[in-house]
Amino acid sequence: MAKLILTQEVTGLGAAGDVVEVRDGYARNYLLPRGYAMTWSKGGEKDVQRIRSARQAREIATVEEAQAIAQKLQANPVSVQVKTGESGRLFGTVGPAHIAEAVEAAGLGSIDKRTVEIPERIKSTGSYTATVKLHADVSAALDLNVIPA
Repeated sequence: MAKLILTQEVTGLGAAGDVVEVRDGYARNYLLPRGYAMTWSKGGEKDVQRIRSARQAREIATVEEAQAIAQKLQANPVSVQVKTGESGRLFGTVGPAHIAEAVEAAGLGSIDKRTVEIPERIKSTGSYTATVKLHADVSAALDLNVIPA
C-alpha cells in the first residue's frame, strides 16, 4: 500500500489535501503520472496545509451560494464553439477548461475547471451533459451544446 497526498480531487477517493492509502499499482500507474497525488513524507505536512488552504480559497463559501449557482447552471444550457471538420468531428476534444470558459462567457459565473467532470470524451458536435461539483454537498448537471465555430 502506498501513502499519498492528493493534490486535486479524485472522485471516490478524496479531495485535495487528503492523505490516503491506495494500492501501489493505482498510485504508480494512475495517480502519480497524472499529477493527482504526490508521495507522502513527514515533511509533506506543510504541503498538506498549503493544498488545503488553496482549496478553501477556490471553494464556494456557503451551500446556499453553491445551490444558487447550481440552479443557474441547470436552467441554462451552455454553448461551446469549437473548430470542426466537414463531418462534424472536432479537431481535438472539449475538455473541462473549455467548459469553464464557456460558462463564464455565457455570464453564468466563474467555475473552477477542476470541478468539471465529463463522463465521456467529447469528439463531435451535439448535446452532452457534464457534472460540476460546486461544493462538497452540491453538484449541478450542466447541459452542453457543442457547435462548430
